[in-house]
Amino acid sequence: MKGLGDMSKIMRQAQEMQAKMQEAQEKAENVTADGVAGGGMVRVTLKGKGELVDLSIDPALMGDEAEIIEDLIKAAHADARKRLDEELEKAMQEATSGLGGMLPGFKMPF
Repeated sequence: MKGLGDMSKIMRQAQEMQAKMQEAQEKAENVTADGVAGGGMVRVTLKGKGELVDLSIDPALMGDEAEIIEDLIKAAHADARKRLDEELEKAMQEATSGLGGMLPGFKMPF
């Protein structure tokens, strides 16, 4: 019966690893990073999986239209991220369609 004990240990380790991966993913979604260009005249902040959460353009570059352009860029970025996620999901479904349900409940780590 030693084989069953080893299998149980492996399953427990796999569950622990899955829990740690989930925790790491949740932490990663809250990480932010700032990007700067033009000597600080343009700044962006991305969160987690690439979500654009802040954008600022120095008014000297844009005049009074900076805020409108910032909002339009944020909206375009969000639309592109949504479309990219949809295309990636379709590609994953196509890639795994031949597995015939061998991986029920399996989720990619991104």
